[in-house]
Amino acid sequence: MAFNQEIKQLFAKGHESYLRNISIDCIIFGFNAGELKILLLKAKFARGWALPGGLIGREEDIDSAAHRTLEERTGLVDIYMQQFKVFGQADRATQVVNKKLWEEAGIKNDKGWLFERFITVGYYALVDFNKATPSFDGFSTEAEWFNVYELPEMIMDHASLVADALEFLRLQLNYRPVGYSLLPEKFTMPELQKLYETILGRTLDRRNFQRKILGVGILKRLKDRKVGVTPKAPYYYRFDMKKYQQALSNGMGFQL
Repeated sequence: MAFNQEIKQLFAKGHESYLRNISIDCIIFGFNAGELKILLLKAKFARGWALPGGLIGREEDIDSAAHRTLEERTGLVDIYMQQFKVFGQADRATQVVNKKLWEEAGIKNDKGWLFERFITVGYYALVDFNKATPSFDGFSTEAEWFNVYELPEMIMDHASLVADALEFLRLQLNYRPVGYSLLPEKFTMPELQKLYETILGRTLDRRNFQRKILGVGILKRLKDRKVGVTPKAPYYYRFDMKKYQQALSNGMGFQL
């Protein structure tokens, strides 16, 4: 079915299938080559890039809608995600952007339900960069990873959503572990510290970081070391998943 026909059907009967005036937006973080990445979609009928998101089915839980969106955009299941904020500012840029999008799709009537003010529920997700298979939806033409600190032009208020998600993730580092979803199965202590420093945007004291993270008890040191590193090859670690899950539920409680 052509894209404009899908849009016309949304205008005509979409409100029967989806909740009106509420949507979800997902900030999908990945980590690769020492950079914190975010997955964005190139908008089809608007200038700029957009967050993966969508509408919520009338018989669908909001969390289920977020999981569905994350799986569709990354090809992954069992993704770690957390709702972090509801965005309901009265001046969210919906009318101007939507009007251009719908008109270019052949929709001239600006009285439809999709032109109305939308509140969006923000989720952040942590995924394995190397396992994700990004895909775009019918409203976009590309799906691409960007350095979270070097964002392209974005539509509406999506840049603000990214900034709020990053700030929330930074706060969470003091309470919950994050490495399992972003790092390979085995990693070195310098690699784990680099992840935390990249998220926080600042340098951490090596000895202090190691003492605190080992004190939580979520890591198991392996026998093998990383080869080709001088002067002293660091040991590999992996997460103790039982204790990791306990830390997710009960918190870690240290200050970085």
